[in-house]
Amino acid sequence: MDLGLAGKVAIVTGATSNIGRAIALGLADEGVRLVAVGRDVEAGARVVSDARERGALDAIFLAIDLLDKDAGDRIAAASRERFGTIDILVNNVGGNVAMGPFAESDPESWSRDIDITLMTTLRVTRAVLPEMIARKSGRIINIGSTAGLVGDYMLAVYSAAKGAVHAFTKVLAKEVGQHEITVNCVAPYATFPEGAAAMSSGSRFHPDSGFFTKALQGIDEAEIEKLKRTGPLPRTVARASEVAAAVLYLASGQAAFVTGQIMQVEGGTLL
Repeated sequence: MDLGLAGKVAIVTGATSNIGRAIALGLADEGVRLVAVGRDVEAGARVVSDARERGALDAIFLAIDLLDKDAGDRIAAASRERFGTIDILVNNVGGNVAMGPFAESDPESWSRDIDITLMTTLRVTRAVLPEMIARKSGRIINIGSTAGLVGDYMLAVYSAAKGAVHAFTKVLAKEVGQHEITVNCVAPYATFPEGAAAMSSGSRFHPDSGFFTKALQGIDEAEIEKLKRTGPLPRTVARASEVAAAVLYLASGQAAFVTGQIMQVEGGTLL
């Protein structure tokens, strides 16, 4: 099926690892002009090289920290300078800096979780919307989480922030639908990187800088295996490419009548 994405300009944040990298390369397969955003310059160069090899009409990497307050404006300006327009935005950046009982949490960590998961999405979306509204065309896809639907144990603030991403998706879809802009969200359960190339320094699973490699220390392996078997399928951990496939559909012309949706990619875990 031709998704009709060839030649479109697509911005992907957090594009150097795991889900973001898979999305960037999936879009490259469809012949987009790619703007990959991240902090790891070496990993960014690899994404751009791989994207071009896989069919992207063009690809650039922007080394920008989305926690900077002007990050959205800088991304939008650089994209327009290079390609003249912006057709697709994938807000993939998100994460958490702490894990544990909320009653014992440090209030300083709350703002960091909210900033990286919610505020980054707001900043970049706000920066690209005026042009999309003027052209009456655009696709915005946010990466949410099942944590935002049912809550992740020991991740109260992260779950709250993802829930806010879901709510933002729905409200924005109502606001901009009149301009032929669709806004949707993909909510994975658990996704692990596919191969070493998918673990940049920004990945939460990186052996040196990752969060989860530290957070899972001391947790019983049997408990982890039990969690992996909570759904009807043999596995409940998604491949990054499976999440990317949902994003590609929502970015395509095939999904022109789909908006305000939270598409779950979770192996039936929430059943």
